[in-house]
Amino acid sequence: MTISEIETPAILIDLDIMERNLRRVAGYAREHDLRLRPHTKTHKIPELGRRQVELGAFGLTVAKVGEAEVMLGSGTPDLLVAYPVVGRVKLERLIEVARRTRVTVALDSLFAARQLSDAARAAQVSVGVLAEVDVGMGRVGVAPGDELAQLIQGVERLPWLTVEGVTFYPGHIRDAGPEGEEQVGKLSALVEAMLAGLRKRGIQPKIVSGGSTPSLFHSHKVAGLTEIRPGTYIFNDKNTVLSGACTYEDCAAMIHVTVVSTARPGQIIVDGGSKTFSSDRLGAAGEATFGYFVDAPEAVFHKMNEEHGYVDIRRCRREFSVGDRLRVIPNHICTAMNLHEQVYGVRAGRVEQVWKVEGRGKLQ
Repeated sequence: MTISEIETPAILIDLDIMERNLRRVAGYAREHDLRLRPHTKTHKIPELGRRQVELGAFGLTVAKVGEAEVMLGSGTPDLLVAYPVVGRVKLERLIEVARRTRVTVALDSLFAARQLSDAARAAQVSVGVLAEVDVGMGRVGVAPGDELAQLIQGVERLPWLTVEGVTFYPGHIRDAGPEGEEQVGKLSALVEAMLAGLRKRGIQPKIVSGGSTPSLFHSHKVAGLTEIRPGTYIFNDKNTVLSGACTYEDCAAMIHVTVVSTARPGQIIVDGGSKTFSSDRLGAAGEATFGYFVDAPEAVFHKMNEEHGYVDIRRCRREFSVGDRLRVIPNHICTAMNLHEQVYGVRAGRVEQVWKVEGRGKLQ
């Protein structure tokens, strides 16, 4: 099958670019002696998780139990659930996953830890724990210092749980340039002080897990960091480009759409809206758009309904006709993947792979 035979809207993955991205990050992790445990939130496809492991990833990261169940299909030897698991039914399902592969859970409360311990004890299955600390994102995680130490010590007293170390998400660092480097420096000082404080209390974390795609290639500058969990790097997107962490040439995933209307002067309508791209806006300040048109860089994708994409073409240097097919790099590829049942791996204009997005919709 050729690309032109694929019905739109559809996500196409350029296999050459994706494979280059995977090799680059695997090589970076090896060079800096960082354990790679990539987040599968971006691709949601077990076969791609398998490829990450084959290239040297220690294991995989997921957010929800449903994603963990799906990623068992990758054959990964290790799964990190980087999200507090709360609730009896979810924990029972998680323990079933832990019977089949090594499972570690990130959490920031003794409430979640006690529930996890109870489930693990009932099943006689050991589970690892990473204590989550907030380093600036302001989302989850305890404060570094006494609060973190008390959490770790509390978890250490619970049966069938093993504290493996600490984890954080530096999602507040969205700039790979000079400003981002300054923020990485501050992060490094914070982590260094945090680890020194833990050592004074007799706590020596085996794993110090962090990292995100925008700050990915600065990870080796963070004192004490042993593990990175990037996700978006496998495909990249417009937000990643604007962060300075990649270029448009590094974006492997593109949404192919068809022009369905040119009735209004200065505007085209494409056959993809919020049900195709998601309504995520750019993480950085600036023009409110929903994607980058590879075939028409001057086009402004400024509005969406569920099935309609509104594109301002007044600045464009080309003509458009109904039936034209266009390639769009979305703002946020992770949420776009969650909207598609399948994606197409392409090389040299032909489809080599059709993957079901098995992790889509796994919210529980």
